[in-house]
Amino acid sequence: MTDTKPDHDFVLHPHRSLGPKGFLLVMGLMGGICFIAGVAFVIVGAWPVLGFLGLDVLLVWVAFRMSYRAGRQLERIVIHQGNLTVMRRDPSGREHVWTFPAYWARSDLERDERGGRKLYVGSHDRRIRVGAFLTEEELLAFRHTLDDALQRSRAAAAPGSA
Repeated sequence: MTDTKPDHDFVLHPHRSLGPKGFLLVMGLMGGICFIAGVAFVIVGAWPVLGFLGLDVLLVWVAFRMSYRAGRQLERIVIHQGNLTVMRRDPSGREHVWTFPAYWARSDLERDERGGRKLYVGSHDRRIRVGAFLTEEELLAFRHTLDDALQRSRAAAAPGSA
């Protein structure tokens, strides 16, 4: 892209409701409760329970870390100089970029086998799925916003619109 400002720039990322401070609080509380319970089990002679309680804390920590890693993914959809560009950064940090002519670009909303919805963007015979991590309401709202942006882009590119 050049130094000029894009016509439309959308950034999509998964929502994570528990921030770093909340994570530390939850893990601290869980670890403290499991430690106190573990000490009580050791006192009554059931010392193997302490290991299982520690394993519980470890598994919850791993699950949170995996969730936060998945939350690093990002999709950026830009309409600029007649192109629709989709940049996707996966959780490992790798980036993938697709470019479509904005004049011909369309969004398609399809139902999946479980009744949910999938949003695709593309033109001609090429298309990619976007917003897989969005809720259905967010997906519908984003599709409406994207369709508006594409329509404005097509209107600006039409002959005699200068």
